[in-house]
Amino acid sequence: MRESSLLKDRKLYVIFGITLIAVMGVASITPAMPQMADALNLSKTRIGLLISAFTLPGIFLTPLAGIYADRNGRKKILVPSLFIFAIAGFAIFFIRDFYIILLLRVLQGIGAASLGSLNVTLIGDFFKGKQRPAAMGYNASVLSLSTASYPLIGGALAGFAWHYPFVLPLLAIPVGLFVIFGIEEPKFEVSQSLKEYLQAISKSILKKEVIAIFILSVITFIILYGAFLTYIPFLLKQKFNLSAPGIGLMLSLSSITSAIFATQIGKLTNKFGSLFLLKTAFFLYLMVLLLVPNITSLYLFISIVLIFGSAQALNMPSLQTVLANLAPDNQRGAFMSLNGMVLRLGQTLGPIIIGIGFTISGLSGAYYLGAFIAILGLLVLFTMLTEEKIKQK
Repeated sequence: MRESSLLKDRKLYVIFGITLIAVMGVASITPAMPQMADALNLSKTRIGLLISAFTLPGIFLTPLAGIYADRNGRKKILVPSLFIFAIAGFAIFFIRDFYIILLLRVLQGIGAASLGSLNVTLIGDFFKGKQRPAAMGYNASVLSLSTASYPLIGGALAGFAWHYPFVLPLLAIPVGLFVIFGIEEPKFEVSQSLKEYLQAISKSILKKEVIAIFILSVITFIILYGAFLTYIPFLLKQKFNLSAPGIGLMLSLSSITSAIFATQIGKLTNKFGSLFLLKTAFFLYLMVLLLVPNITSLYLFISIVLIFGSAQALNMPSLQTVLANLAPDNQRGAFMSLNGMVLRLGQTLGPIIIGIGFTISGLSGAYYLGAFIAILGLLVLFTMLTEEKIKQK
C-alpha cells in the first residue's frame, strides 16, 4: 500500500487520536498553573506537584500495561485507560481542594500510562514494510503539532478561568469509542505461559540492537529535556532579552518544523534506511549543541532551532520504527512500553546531567556537555547497529 493509501486508512486516524490524548495531560494545563496557584493560594513548589502526580504512575505502570496488552489484547487496556483519563481529568473542573485535585491527577496519570506507548505499538501491529516508517512519521507529526498547540489552547481556555483547560480530557471519551468500534483487535499468537513470555522478553531485550535503541532513547531525551527545553529559555533571555511569549514562540518553531519534516520520514526511510536517518539526526544534534553557545544573531539562532526540530523529526520516528521491527509481534507491547519508561528516565536525567555542565561552566558548559552526549549517541550508532539487523523481518 502506498503512502497516499495509508492516509486513507481509518486505523491510522484512531491512533492519531490516542496520540493527541497521550500528550494532553501536561501541555494543556501548564499555561493555567500560575492562575491556579493564585486562585488556590499555592506556592510554586506545590503547584508543580500537578505535573509530578500525573507523570509518576507512568514510571511504574507503563511496562506493566505493555505486558498486559501483549497477553490480553491492546483494546482491553486502551479503552479503560482512555475513559479513566477522561473522567479523572474532567472531575478536576469541579474541585477546589488541592489534595483531591492531586489524587485525581494521579488517577488521570494512571489512565495516561499506556497511551504514549500503545499508540506506536498499534502502528507496529497494523502497518508493515514501507508503511511502518511512514505511519511512524505521520504520528510524530501529530505529536509535534499537538505539543505546539496545546499550550495555546490551554492558555485560551484559562482566559475564562483556571479550571477550563480540564474540559479537554473529555475528548478521550470519543477516542475510546473510536478504539472500540473503529479498529479490530490485532491478531497474533499468544500460546506461551506468563513465565515463558517473561523469559522470552528477557532474552529479546538483551539483544545488542535493542539495548542500543534504549540507550539512544535516553540520550535523545537528555538532549531534548536537558540542553533544549531547560536551558534554551535561559540562553534566549540572557543573549537576546526575549520575553516569555518570545521564548515560547521559539520553542514552538522547533515543534512545527518537526511536524512538517516528520511527514516525509516514510519516503526518506525507504530511500536511505533508518540507520542513516538516525546518524544524520545525531550529527545535527552535535552541530546544534556546538554552535548554540557561540551564536550572537537571533536570525541564526532561529535557523539552529529549525535544524534541531528537523533532527527530532528524523530521530524519533526512526527509533520507534527500528524498535517495532526488532520486537516479535507477541512482545511488541512490552518493547514499546519499556521504551516509554526509558524515555521518562531520559526526561528525568536530562536537566540533572546537563545541569552539571552548567554548574561547571555556565551555559557554554551545558551545551558542550550536551555535545559530548551526542557524540556518545553516534558511537552507539556506529558500533552497535547495522542496517541489515534493524530492518523489518
